[in-house]
Amino acid sequence: MTVDKPFIKNEKETNNICEECKKFNESVKSNLIMHGYKICDSCKISKTIFPI
Repeated sequence: MTVDKPFIKNEKETNNICEECKKFNESVKSNLIMHGYKICDSCKISKTIFPI
């Protein structure tokens, strides 16, 4: 009998690599949970200040 992880559908989906700058950052997972975007805090701030 195998035990599936109930909340993680795809391990690649939850890695801590930012989709904007492609760098590893610990804040990516928290931003994915809070906002639905896989971006780091620095990219989130730059998108907030410069939304283009």
